[in-house]
Amino acid sequence: MEAAHQHPEGEEKVPNYIISAVQCKCPRCRQGDLFETKSSYALKNNKFMRMNEKCPVCGQPTELEVGFYYGTSYVAYGLTVAFSVATFIAWKVFFGISFDINDNNIFWWFGVNAILLIILQPIFMRLSRSFWLSFYVKYNKNWRTEKVEEYERLNKDFSNGW
Repeated sequence: MEAAHQHPEGEEKVPNYIISAVQCKCPRCRQGDLFETKSSYALKNNKFMRMNEKCPVCGQPTELEVGFYYGTSYVAYGLTVAFSVATFIAWKVFFGISFDINDNNIFWWFGVNAILLIILQPIFMRLSRSFWLSFYVKYNKNWRTEKVEEYERLNKDFSNGW
């Protein structure tokens, strides 16, 4: 367990939401790892997407109901669109893109962007799960003393069945 950050007054500092979500930390305590492995590229046997059943620090379940993570496709879509817009702007700034019929620079951007999206897909998939869970489980400053909420809509036979 990581040491808590302390304010000078003795109060615990709340870990940053965005940093915790990007680091794939538990949204309840923002300290425990959501995934069994830290590597987004442990592709053998799909280990890169295998989540801890519960947060190793606070015990928060990572699957709230059957099919909970189907909604992550919306988050992944948003992430990939934002990434594509950012690469388009960067490409336009550094290489210039004109929509002239004789300029094929946009096709180079399409190709490079497509390759980057494929390479970064495991990262986007993990980030989308982390953000999706954080939409439903909020940070609890009293996570050490308050009991974890139990979820009723679970079926262990369907866990990690994607």
